[in-house]
Amino acid sequence: MLLVSANRHVVWRYPAPGGQPAFPFHYDDDTFFTPGYRAIVSNQEEQQTVQVVSFPRGRVLWHYGQPSNPGSAPGYLHTPDDAYVLPGGTRVVADVGNCRILFVAPSKRIVRQYGTTGVCRHDPPRYLDAPNGDTPLADGSLLVTEIGGSWIDLIGPTGRLRWSVQAPASYPSDAQWLGRGRILLADYHAPGAVLIMTRTGRVLWRYGPSSGPGMLNHPSLAFQLPNGLIAVNDDYRHRVVIIDPSRNRIVWQYGHTDVPGTAPGYLDTPDGMDYLPASHIPASLRP
Repeated sequence: MLLVSANRHVVWRYPAPGGQPAFPFHYDDDTFFTPGYRAIVSNQEEQQTVQVVSFPRGRVLWHYGQPSNPGSAPGYLHTPDDAYVLPGGTRVVADVGNCRILFVAPSKRIVRQYGTTGVCRHDPPRYLDAPNGDTPLADGSLLVTEIGGSWIDLIGPTGRLRWSVQAPASYPSDAQWLGRGRILLADYHAPGAVLIMTRTGRVLWRYGPSSGPGMLNHPSLAFQLPNGLIAVNDDYRHRVVIIDPSRNRIVWQYGHTDVPGTAPGYLDTPDGMDYLPASHIPASLRP
């Protein structure tokens, strides 16, 4: 995991340079700050685990799942995606391979589940078809993204379905709620796209060049920054880009297009990101 400043400097990383993680850390996927920005929750999609790591200290505080051992029994995951820590401390994770979303207490007890384990079809919340997104909303609702059928569902705080809509995307990834009936969505495809749609499926904005330097190749996550710009993981072009939707062009980039690497300035299949407000940058990381 890297924390990159606006001027493209790496100001923090986990594991620390030359260090080894206390718990296996392979195939890091999405990473999100926990409420209060004192820790980061990360899912290791192909390692079958979720971890909470303190920030900025970089100490493993909690983990769930068995490394490199997929399963569906309590304590196991199968292709976990989009793990979040909710305000009350519960962890929520989209367990894609098991077609379910789990709510896991800090004690590692499963306290709620959407979807039926191993049954992959669209009929939320009883059944889910390969859910890869479970974005929490401020009112306790969950915005669920289903790969199968390209569905986006809003499930209320009590577990009742509020609405579902089929997205105009071949592979919807990690839907984000923008408010006022708008949804931001990445289309994980080549060429890929990012779009803003209504809860009825109408497209309000789309970015998706079919070729050239602006083309996206399997973008996995998009979110809106406070200034209205759109940040995007462009996985297979090995970069994170920021798009100005008013001009439909890339205005910032970290990573070298189509060149994977681990040296400063390079990325290798970036698949998750989050935004750290300047007011929450620890003093030890400030220039």
